[in-house]
Amino acid sequence: MSLTGLSSRVTRKSRSNFYYAFLALPRARREALYAVYAFCRTVDDIADLGTDAAAQRAGLAEWRRDIARCYESGAAPEHPIARQLAGAVREFGLPRGALEAIVEGCEMDLQRSTYETFEELVPYCYRVASAVGLCCIEIFGYTDPGARDYAVSLGMALQLTNIIRDVGADARGGRIYVPQQDLRTFGVSAEDLRAGRYGDAFVRLMTAQAARAREQYATAWAAFPAADARSLVPAEIMGRIYFALLGEIEARRFRVFDERVALPARRKAAIALRCWMSGLLGRVA
Repeated sequence: MSLTGLSSRVTRKSRSNFYYAFLALPRARREALYAVYAFCRTVDDIADLGTDAAAQRAGLAEWRRDIARCYESGAAPEHPIARQLAGAVREFGLPRGALEAIVEGCEMDLQRSTYETFEELVPYCYRVASAVGLCCIEIFGYTDPGARDYAVSLGMALQLTNIIRDVGADARGGRIYVPQQDLRTFGVSAEDLRAGRYGDAFVRLMTAQAARAREQYATAWAAFPAADARSLVPAEIMGRIYFALLGEIEARRFRVFDERVALPARRKAAIALRCWMSGLLGRVA
């Protein structure tokens, strides 16, 4: 299988909302995004799968070395996905600090399982989500430096939406991303999350988390650079799909314990089409 085929398969296999944002891009940009996404999935799996922390840290350290090789003249990365990532680095100038931050975010999952306050959670969200956005906008292309602020806030919003959707599964896996301070404020315990206890206290807790996510979406769209509306359509597709996902979770009153909430494919396609049309007109979807 070609390197491009490997990265594309990783993206399709994940059934990610991101896949809908990639489809209409020119081939070179699409393949670069496949490489970034496959890299993210691969390093995330190292942190999530297995119980040998030493081996997991060694795996992430090897990815750090491969990232360095992507920027060194004459150096060849060892991992097949890293070799395609190197091509994206050369063609689109992906920021090294952002790629390294993604690995650092995955390492945080090996170092801690809870966060006391939202302020403590922010660096984690930046590393595992905003840094991804900073890589993506280099591939999409932009002229207004404000696109970076947009990418950071949108990444935060997407990650907070993920935390709400996956709160039960994450808790059962030993990680609680909802700040401990918030749990105490609303009278919800870690055991409640692990056991999937649904009630008024949980709804109030999740309502507060959703409000925080909505603030980040609003901040992102306030920073949206109209001059780059057409090139940033893929980012808007990702943002609008996740924003609709958040609305769906809210409409279900945060019943996220029984099944993983997802949007039907036809709704995602409709959102993508609306974003493309808005991009042609030079405005936020």
